[in-house]
Amino acid sequence: MDALHTAGIHFAEVLQAGPPCLEKFWISVTSLADPKCIFTICFPLAYFLDRKVGVSVLWIGLVSEWLNVVLKWFLFGERPFWWVHESGLTRKELVMLRQFAVSCETGPGDPSGHCMITGAALWPLVTALTALASRHSRSLVVKLSPFGAYTLLLLAVGLSRIFVLAHFPHQVVGGILAGAALGWGLQGHTPATRTMGFFVAAALALLLGSLALHSLVIAAGIDIDW
Repeated sequence: MDALHTAGIHFAEVLQAGPPCLEKFWISVTSLADPKCIFTICFPLAYFLDRKVGVSVLWIGLVSEWLNVVLKWFLFGERPFWWVHESGLTRKELVMLRQFAVSCETGPGDPSGHCMITGAALWPLVTALTALASRHSRSLVVKLSPFGAYTLLLLAVGLSRIFVLAHFPHQVVGGILAGAALGWGLQGHTPATRTMGFFVAAALALLLGSLALHSLVIAAGIDIDW
């Protein structure tokens, strides 16, 4: 893993060595793609356009947020900002990295929550826009433009997380793949016709499930707060 982490650090160096004008862009992307924006911005907009799509965005966002936390408990994953010092790499070679206000994230880093949750929750919105574009145009470019924008967005989010030293490249790739797979898999199982009681019960089940898993992991002697 050290070789993989070192390669990730060098990739981050290359990103940070880019044009200074890109610094604000990467920081803006990583801030705007914060998972909470799924619930405060994307869900209301999707719900306004179509109720079922809105509920799907909210549901998938909720499940992916929960699953990302659970995966991090088991996969752990170093954070570049901390690893570069703890590993002793800075004593072996010259590392040219800069710190930003959003760099000092704590907790496990694998997979990237920004990439996974954003990729999962936006999937139903992207497929809905693709269907809409297909009904109004025969152009393949127009039909594929929503997925093209989706791909570029996830790529930008992933690069921004590497740029600010919050994640290694392999954590970003894992988050993108997990998010797209989760969005694709859950879209057809959106409980759009369920009552409010179902969602309260589901939220309670996720909460109790996470508490139970947390207790089991701690009881097994694994320090998930390392």
